[in-house]
Amino acid sequence: MPQNDLPEATPATPAKRSLKKGAGLLLSMSVIGTLCFLSVVLWINWQKPRLQPEPLSAELRAIIDRIPGKSDALIYVGLKDIRESQLWKEIIPDSLKQAPLFKPQERLGSLMKAAKINPSQDLDTLLVTFKRHGYKEQNFLALAWGPVSKKLPKPFLKTNSSKVEKIGGYQCYALDSTLWICPLGARKVAVTNNKKMLEGFLVPTGSFYQRDSLTVALINKAIYKSHLWFALPSAAWTSGALQSLTSTNRDMKTLGNLNRIQHLALSAKFKDGIEAQSEWLYSSPKAAYFASTFLWGAVRLSELSGTRTSEPTRQLLKKIEIQQNLESVIIHANLPLEFFQAAKQKK
Repeated sequence: MPQNDLPEATPATPAKRSLKKGAGLLLSMSVIGTLCFLSVVLWINWQKPRLQPEPLSAELRAIIDRIPGKSDALIYVGLKDIRESQLWKEIIPDSLKQAPLFKPQERLGSLMKAAKINPSQDLDTLLVTFKRHGYKEQNFLALAWGPVSKKLPKPFLKTNSSKVEKIGGYQCYALDSTLWICPLGARKVAVTNNKKMLEGFLVPTGSFYQRDSLTVALINKAIYKSHLWFALPSAAWTSGALQSLTSTNRDMKTLGNLNRIQHLALSAKFKDGIEAQSEWLYSSPKAAYFASTFLWGAVRLSELSGTRTSEPTRQLLKKIEIQQNLESVIIHANLPLEFFQAAKQKK
């Protein structure tokens, strides 16, 4: 009998590699990890859109251009514009409106008392530049606009001064060995604790905008120019400005790498509420990214209802936006007038 032919052996089909186990799973994780890493790198080094900063007024720009040397801190307060805001008129309590704007030195304080000067009412605008000299000495030059100049007539200044000297065509008065006052016109006066700074301002050489590029860059990062802004190019000043965050809570010292911030700019406008923006500058985009991520996580966690954060604070945190933009961490807050009205009613 004829033998039946044996069936031919079919070639084995290779098993498909699964992406859910074994080597396929490792390959999938590697690809996903690489994509995530590249996304983070792209995000860190991608320049995001910015708010367009308001320009300086022509008068203020001309004043800043005369500032001598380089500045460790430059602070501007537009008191008149703040007093005209709805927030000031409806929300700010009278006790705060009458509170001292700053604590003057002993000699300056006695002069202001004798002249019956109330900074909260007699100052319309204040611009102060600080310059560190040596390890501890801090020199300043302040320019003040407003009714304060009328309360400092020349006979009064001459009576209360130990020396009178003309500098750059202006009559300047030495109240003591470290304090000088110089009227600059009908509504403007200069005060300093360093004669050389006064001389450099009254007889300027060169331009501040060319001499101090770092402070100028920080001024440009101050978005709002009419009410309150400051630029802190000095790391020591930046650390001091953030000291209030770290003095009461040791854990806050590591929040957002506060001790690694190199420069800082902040500005705020007071109209129908408060809109403010602060920019913290780090040494690299990587440092800014990790700081912004940590800050964002801390703020979002504090918003949760299960935390010990009070309800008013949670509502405040919801108004805060945090973004990394190259070497900067940008913190923006927009608090409408209704936010303060609701808080005032609950008291």
